[in-house]
Amino acid sequence: MRLKQPIIAIAAVSAFTLAACGGDGTGSGTGSGNDDQPDTSEGGNTGQTQDPDREGPVTIEGAAEGGTVTVISTSGLNTMDPTEAYYQNTTSILTGLVTRAWTQYAYDEENNTMVLVPDLATDLGRPNDDFTEWTFTLRDGITYEDGTPVEPEDFAFSAARSFDREAFPEGPAFSNDYFVGGDTYKGPYTGNGLKGFDAVEINGMDVTYKMATPFPDMLYWASFAAMGPIQEGADSDPEKYRLKPLATGPYKFGKYVPEKSLELVRNPEWDPATDPARTAYPDKYEFDLQVEEAQLNQILLEDSADDQATLTYDDVLAVNFDQFKADGRAAVGSFPLTSFWAPDYTKITDIKIRQALAYAYPYEDADLAGGYIEGVTSLPGAQLLPPGTAGRKDFNPLPDHEPGSTDTDAAMALLEEADAVGYEVKFLYTKDSDSGVKVKDAIVASLTKAGFSPKPVPTTIADFSSLRADPDTDINVRSGGWIADWPSGGSWFPPLLKSTDVAAGVLGANYSKFNEPEIDAQMKEIQTLPVEEQADAWGELDDTIMTDYFPLFVTRYGGVAQAYGSAIEGHFIDNTIGMPTWKNIWVNS
Repeated sequence: MRLKQPIIAIAAVSAFTLAACGGDGTGSGTGSGNDDQPDTSEGGNTGQTQDPDREGPVTIEGAAEGGTVTVISTSGLNTMDPTEAYYQNTTSILTGLVTRAWTQYAYDEENNTMVLVPDLATDLGRPNDDFTEWTFTLRDGITYEDGTPVEPEDFAFSAARSFDREAFPEGPAFSNDYFVGGDTYKGPYTGNGLKGFDAVEINGMDVTYKMATPFPDMLYWASFAAMGPIQEGADSDPEKYRLKPLATGPYKFGKYVPEKSLELVRNPEWDPATDPARTAYPDKYEFDLQVEEAQLNQILLEDSADDQATLTYDDVLAVNFDQFKADGRAAVGSFPLTSFWAPDYTKITDIKIRQALAYAYPYEDADLAGGYIEGVTSLPGAQLLPPGTAGRKDFNPLPDHEPGSTDTDAAMALLEEADAVGYEVKFLYTKDSDSGVKVKDAIVASLTKAGFSPKPVPTTIADFSSLRADPDTDINVRSGGWIADWPSGGSWFPPLLKSTDVAAGVLGANYSKFNEPEIDAQMKEIQTLPVEEQADAWGELDDTIMTDYFPLFVTRYGGVAQAYGSAIEGHFIDNTIGMPTWKNIWVNS
């Protein structure tokens, strides 16, 4: 899953898993701030707890209904079509508040972690013996916001939609990777409607998904907005639906200005008795999505009467972190994020030049310029898989390199070996972000010292993602961040490093344009192994890719440090996505 905004663009970015901090808030004590620094060193250890028997309704002791929650952020919402929502913020807002799917996560306050529980399904799904079929049973009494009943056929249509890489180029591609017809069916818009779509069978209230390859992680894919119900018809046309997806959750869209603001109001058709995880205490949510980072921190620091029911999912600036902790208004935790630089594998073909970039990158200076908090929102790393991920190997792909350190002399030596001193490096930066400019300046200084010729390419926060996603953009390095979609290497390597058809304009999350048929074959083989053997196999593949090919390098592992006003309760960290636990939030007035 992609981060909510460009790595290089902002002061602080949030992402995806481990433990949130319990502790005393300034209200009734159900907030997540305290003065103890959490363990952020095991970010990949998340999402494995399951409770297939969880039932609704959910109540929170002492919680009160009413009030408006204001959410402020520096970053807009890339797309709110459930099929394409694959950024951290869009995914979290939709699945937490607006749309429902087969499964979902619930926050376990006692253990400070997330638990996979049913949502629209009666359980967590039922696989056959070899995980090539999964069956989910739809609950009774589920309706959309307009009162129309949700039907099993709506899940077949949403699955068909999830195949369409042309209509939804930035959406998750797991249906293409695993479902029957994933390599041939083009989707209802790019292809010939539903003709040729054979991946779903319906029997009464049962919906069965058929796989081309074993998919033991289907119960996690089933929690994504893309796997929720969508009605076939003109109203679900992508150009319309991204502006107003039909709600099945406790809130529905009010006013929405893409990239700028969003209002969510109560959905009277949502039945809490059918929902094992969500609550809906606030009357509405108002999102202001173009707040400057300095102003954002100032609003929350002042905590004035009008802003006490305000929160942010952006990380707080390092300079303000201690004050928020002292006030008991900081939600802190970690999650499975790896941030990286991805040299273009089709342009920077010499591994020595790619390795030289890793030696030359100004890890500490970039963190300082970006406002990251050492040990909380930034941890050094070398492997693609973050610490705590099952099967992860401890290795270092660069000789004599301490992760998180800069060695411009070693970089220069590699450039000399490659006869590439003065090599031009073109990367995007956001000219409308103070911290984005500062990070760019730190990178330029370090790369120049190492013997590169850096050529930063200016863009805006609003345009960064689309330019990065375009394989024809005139750059040769892309920055990115990836959040594990579930606790398996299968949510890392196929999305990030499986070959894509760059000539056809398909980049997806393969920002390095990595294309190695041998690695594709190894990924496919791992997916057919017995479940108990897959974790170690993904760890071995991590070692092989990073040591022998080095298509990208880690700039940091992530954590989160989010602030909230004194009237906000239940702002814990969703340790599967590094966002607030929307399902727990209420206003203490």
